[in-house]
Amino acid sequence: MRKFTCFTLGLLLACAVTVNAQEQKNDQEGYKFTDIKRLPTTSVKSQDRAGTCWSWSTISFLESEIMRMGKDSLSLSPMYVVWNTYHAKGDKYVRMNGHVNFGQGGASADVTWAIRNYGIVPLSLYSGLNYGEEVHVHGELDAILKGYLDAVVSNPNKKLSTAWLRGYDGILNAYLGEKPEKFTWQGKEYTPMTFATDACGLNMDDYVSLTSFTHHPFYTQFALEVEDNWIGEMSYNLPLDELMDVLDKAIDKGYTFSWGSDVSEIGFTRDGLAVVPDVNIKEMSDAEIAKWVKMPKTQQQAELLKKPGKEKEITQELRQQEFDNKLTTDDHGMHVIGKAVDQIGNKYFIVKNSWGDYGKYKGYLYASYPFVAYKTTSVMIHKDALPKDLKKKLGIKNLGKLTNVLKGQGSYDNFFGLFYFTPLRFSTF
Repeated sequence: MRKFTCFTLGLLLACAVTVNAQEQKNDQEGYKFTDIKRLPTTSVKSQDRAGTCWSWSTISFLESEIMRMGKDSLSLSPMYVVWNTYHAKGDKYVRMNGHVNFGQGGASADVTWAIRNYGIVPLSLYSGLNYGEEVHVHGELDAILKGYLDAVVSNPNKKLSTAWLRGYDGILNAYLGEKPEKFTWQGKEYTPMTFATDACGLNMDDYVSLTSFTHHPFYTQFALEVEDNWIGEMSYNLPLDELMDVLDKAIDKGYTFSWGSDVSEIGFTRDGLAVVPDVNIKEMSDAEIAKWVKMPKTQQQAELLKKPGKEKEITQELRQQEFDNKLTTDDHGMHVIGKAVDQIGNKYFIVKNSWGDYGKYKGYLYASYPFVAYKTTSVMIHKDALPKDLKKKLGIKNLGKLTNVLKGQGSYDNFFGLFYFTPLRFSTF
């Protein structure tokens, strides 16, 4: 009995040592993050099965802006913005005789444009769920809107009726709900416009778009050429190192930003990681190459992301090449709210997503600096996050004709005619 007990204890000890060694090994592998700075934000939300990441991410960014200005936390309605942008997109589609892309995708500029022209309302007042679903599912809505518009564009009566736009808005009302004209919030009566200015303290003229590409001159504005661009946003074009410096220091100064990025890379995972592993097939043996190319993407991803390692060196030229070859596309909109480092000192941005409370980090992800440098399409940020000398160099205080239009001194139809098409069409991720 005693002998057996000793043997049993020995066996258990050996097992414990083995388990502990395995735990240590597992602990050494994988990514371990230490947050350096995390700025205030509202709770993680979910866009569910609707291609509206652009609205959720930018609304989240503006919610953080409200808190940065010292006001109480507010959850605003992304679907109120979606209603207004769908309305404007539909009108534009008909005016362009169908020769402009129409879909669920959008941009950060869509949100600021919509708030500037139509204001905003609390999320609790306008959920956009008026069609028998508990979560956002826009496949049917999008298909019906597109079919309706195509019927209008075909112009079977050889003249547009006075009813088509009312009918189109009727579809939006049926699915998303009628927009409130007046409402009471915390004992005060507001319109959407007065709520945006008085309750939220937001000024849409405070926000600028930044990007970095070489096919246009640096330190000028241009409209990034993407397929689904409908609103005409102009972005300030910075050299890549300056753009990254602005983003890095913005967090230090207390400014978050809305981030448009390609998320199709193998280093972007659904479990909260975005990195650019440096894989040099040229350095592999023939046998290693043959084994690697036969691996499914999921297995390659697992091999590459076991632990932090060397990431690809991102240059201005490489970034441009990816965009020119359509390997960088404007897939997804997110909200950057902080900075972190991993266990070997690599730097990351902390990113709030709109896919709900998912993954290892409960709706957040860590995007390495190389990934952000590599795959960013554009960002929206408060102009005061930029260094004073850079703002002066860009002439940001005097936006001229663009600002006049955005302040309402012209219709959105005139606005569309001012520029070519703009950045940040985000897909259904």
